Amino acid sequence: MTLIKWQHRNPLSDMVNNLFDNDLGDFFGKRFSDPAANIIESNDAFMLDIAAPGMVKDDFKINLENNILNISAEFEDQKREEGKNYTRKEFYYGSFSRAFTLPKTIDLESIKADYAEGILKITLPKKQDAKVDIKKEIKIS
Repeated sequence: MTLIKWQHRNPLSDMVNNLFDNDLGDFFGKRFSDPAANIIESNDAFMLDIAAPGMVKDDFKINLENNILNISAEFEDQKREEGKNYTRKEFYYGSFSRAFTLPKTIDLESIKADYAEGILKITLPKKQDAKVDIKKEIKIS
């Protein structure tokens, strides 16, 4: 014999939740928990791109301490709609924090950041003596 725990459920509530269930809660809940980052290296700099759509530049805090670049953000849905009778509304609040250890070749005084089209772009210029021309032909002996 199998015992099943009984749960009181409201059939109307279940129907409404199933009708509007489109995993938005999962989308918003996971959206900024660990934002994706791309790091691109060129001869002159590293480019750090962080995917953070739906935010504004004032949401971000970027700090540098002991060659560790800390990027954090806090956000919440500020929209207020008067006179609506919601059956379901997805609120979203959250924060994230990412830390990157910078190589000693970075010119710490020249770091720049820009936020546009959902991407936080941080330019990490290399020191002049760290720029090396990497093109070289090697002869086979």
